Amino acid sequence: MSDASARTHVLGKSADETVSAVSKFSVSGCAKSIAAIVGLILFFPFSLAVTLAAFVVKSFAFAMGGGPMASNGKTVMLSGGKMTKALQLARLFHRAGYRVVLCETDDYRFTGHRFSNSVDRFEIVPRCDVPNYADVLCEIAKQSSADFYVPVCSPYSSYFDSQAKHLLEQQCKVIHVSSEHIATLDNKFLFAEASKIAGLLVPQTVLITDVQQVLDFDFSSYRRPFILKSIAYDPVRRLDMTKLPMESADAMRRHLTTLPISESNPWILQEFIAGREFCTHSTVINGEVRVHVCCQSSAFQVNYDPVDEPLIEQWIETFCESLNPTGQLSFDFIQANDDGQFYAIECNPRTHSAITTFYANDDVADAWFSDQFSGKAVGPASGNRPTYWIAHEICRISAAVVRFDFLKAAERFRIVLHGKEAVFDWRDPMPFLMLHHYHVPALLINAAIAGRDWLRIDFNIGKLVRAGGD
Repeated sequence: MSDASARTHVLGKSADETVSAVSKFSVSGCAKSIAAIVGLILFFPFSLAVTLAAFVVKSFAFAMGGGPMASNGKTVMLSGGKMTKALQLARLFHRAGYRVVLCETDDYRFTGHRFSNSVDRFEIVPRCDVPNYADVLCEIAKQSSADFYVPVCSPYSSYFDSQAKHLLEQQCKVIHVSSEHIATLDNKFLFAEASKIAGLLVPQTVLITDVQQVLDFDFSSYRRPFILKSIAYDPVRRLDMTKLPMESADAMRRHLTTLPISESNPWILQEFIAGREFCTHSTVINGEVRVHVCCQSSAFQVNYDPVDEPLIEQWIETFCESLNPTGQLSFDFIQANDDGQFYAIECNPRTHSAITTFYANDDVADAWFSDQFSGKAVGPASGNRPTYWIAHEICRISAAVVRFDFLKAAERFRIVLHGKEAVFDWRDPMPFLMLHHYHVPALLINAAIAGRDWLRIDFNIGKLVRAGGD
């Protein structure tokens, strides 16, 4: 594999995503942005009411002696400030007595999470791919007297944070995988190879650098169909589950010509396994799994309900013992319908949004930062409720009502009734208000002015998801 090809794997940008950012003004994109802004204006009275109610409850609790925890004198620097998972970690670390410095790029300087009472300082950092990225992080760490840096990465930035690790470790301890490990973990093909070396189950996986390899592949030798996946992160095509082989060679050839497969942008041909999907988050220190959660998964994941799957946890522990990484690892698994076995599909070396299920657990910071840690990995607190994002649930309920699918609407309403809103916290209500009425509106206004189209609003990661995004 060429150096250029390997770099493409890690950077997470496919060939057709490197085109100029300047595009034609999209009338439909502008209209969508305006419609979404109107929807959030209609949602404002509810957001304001619950925020004010939370302040009343919070004031009463403090009057009864429920003040903040005393500082332990240590500071944690967090990146990815636009994402709920960064907010959740800030709250967990703050509750444990850590001072929290939250970082984000200028594009997301309006993040509602900067208004959290768990955030002591907010810093704007350059894009991860600019030459002085690591230097700026080091300067912030120095000025903040940071003891730890925990990057909450996008798929694109995880590589650059691993490159910055060696420089940052002159200032503080970094809870992120090394550049050596990320080359394996962030590459679907190399991850599958490393898993097989460790004696662990993964689907059959073949590296593809030319569409002719797919046309020449002997599908008849396998009992399961295959799908194609981009090794580089592709926010749109990652949802494409077209089964191969197709009914005719011509149809398959036409499909393949729509995919940007090349030597510099390789894909994988991977065995498609029908079954139940699972996503996980694991915080690993020197190969030891210290924090772990497993949830059932889906393509667009904005609901997290922890499940106990010991065989998945055992798989992860064996893999981490073999590779000996330090960092946050998110694995995707599937339990096959035909044989009941758990297969690891891929690993993303970054924080998973399933960490939102730890909202009631006060042992997380110790598992993250303690030099002396022993025992079973920390999981979500017993009896915790599943997490969801209210804006997504309102959209789903509304869509179900429009379709007259009242059973589906009732099902989504039960999720809201019995779950925990991932952003809202009565002890820290401002991020909820500012996410919906400052952060996302700012993104929509910018998109409307520029005429940029987008696919959906993801309140979880605080972004307008669009083709070519990170």
